[in-house]
Amino acid sequence: MKILLILLLSFLLIIGFTQTQSDDRGYHTQVGDITPDLRLTLTTGDTLQLNSLHGKVVMLQFTASWCSVCRKEMPHLESEIWQPNKDKDFILIGVDYDEPLDKVKDFVKQMKITYPMALDPGGEHFNEFAYPKSGVTRNVVIDKEGKIVFLTRLYDPSEFDEMKSVISGLLK
Repeated sequence: MKILLILLLSFLLIIGFTQTQSDDRGYHTQVGDITPDLRLTLTTGDTLQLNSLHGKVVMLQFTASWCSVCRKEMPHLESEIWQPNKDKDFILIGVDYDEPLDKVKDFVKQMKITYPMALDPGGEHFNEFAYPKSGVTRNVVIDKEGKIVFLTRLYDPSEFDEMKSVISGLLK
């Protein structure tokens, strides 16, 4: 029985199921789901259609300027995920929850981040993944085919390291 269990766990790791969660942590989407085709408006005024990014590993970081945990995580996202991967088939997009453009631009400047930031009026994009009012500080990692492969909630250094490993594996 132990050997069968070890083989099953090894198989799941090999095929990419590295994340198992016993609760949804406020998500109504889950690992394995195909992402909705969002139209993201960046702080630069440019727009991105999420489905147009197929072929790239995509990470959506749901954040807000008033969120202290987001502020704690963002420097790590910049230095440990965005900078090492920005010239690969990877894009990290911050999605700011329901704040006006000027506030989001100030937030980006304060946090010294260089990855693109999108606006999320009314939390519509957030609500595509998580239940309303379930809290920001979330990351959604999407593979090159548009499938969700990793979800985070809050900032936990060990989960963050696991997310970095998943992204690294997807970029090989």
